[in-house]
Amino acid sequence: MKAGGYGHGAVPVARAALEGGATGLAVATLEEAQALGGLARTEDVLVMGGLTVGQAAAAAGGGWALAVSSHELATALSHAGEVVPVHMKIDTGMGRFGCRPEEAPELARFIDQSPRLVLAGTWTHFACADTDAAMTRTQFKRFTDAIAAFDVDPGLRHACNSMGAHNHPEFALDAIRAGIAIYGCEWPGTQPALALRSIVTHVKTVGTGDTIGYSATWKAPGNRRVATVAIGYADGVHRARSNRGDVLVRGQRAPLIGVVSMDAITLDVTEVPGVQPGDVTTLVGADGDQRITAEEVGEWSGTISYEVLTSLGPRVERRYSE
Repeated sequence: MKAGGYGHGAVPVARAALEGGATGLAVATLEEAQALGGLARTEDVLVMGGLTVGQAAAAAGGGWALAVSSHELATALSHAGEVVPVHMKIDTGMGRFGCRPEEAPELARFIDQSPRLVLAGTWTHFACADTDAAMTRTQFKRFTDAIAAFDVDPGLRHACNSMGAHNHPEFALDAIRAGIAIYGCEWPGTQPALALRSIVTHVKTVGTGDTIGYSATWKAPGNRRVATVAIGYADGVHRARSNRGDVLVRGQRAPLIGVVSMDAITLDVTEVPGVQPGDVTTLVGADGDQRITAEEVGEWSGTISYEVLTSLGPRVERRYSE
């Protein structure tokens, strides 16, 4: 549910996930956890992001499960006055958060023996589950070897992210943390949950040599019909999309031309008959027989589907269907 439910809206997504059978919700920050208040038991909301010792009291007071990577944070939480469920993270190769595998048994024992901490889970995160099977297997072995050395119950064991679960279902253990996959991206055969649309606000004909957009990066090779669409980089259309890729209008692909502005993009609709102001355009999603995926947009933008989705700005109205 982090990053506003990957740009989809955290609360509606959380409701749908729980109705679909999810046993818990995972976020990155305390603020994101607070926003999900009342949707699930607090102990079933895991705050995965790094916390500082200074945040310990506020974190413990929320009742959420908290990721712990160090003795310092565990000690601070144990003094916060609340009983805190923690998920101890082991760094097996991602390199961001987590204790070293050889340190894990002692930290697990410290957590287990603290009267105000509960070792509710032990986890790791795969760095290359989508690209490097050998490294993923190595990480999994480091993780399971570390847990095998525990003299306390590790709680819920979880390692797989979306691509970990897809490519290595045998590593599922007690739970998986499905992220991008629940939004219908990066997992073959899934249905995308989101469509991104806007409208045409202006249509005109330009002549040979006429330019479009900032820096005049696009020049008309002949008489062309150009449509302006009310969406720009403030709304999540990356400026890297300038002169790259397509947008759907009237069920056909139309090239995006010119530099992406803050509030507008322009399309060459010469080959799409009848385009007029008010027409709906589709930047992600289907229109007729044509579909543009977030993965495709990511390629045009020089990034990945995750960033395409989480870049959607606050001006983009979210509408939900049952």
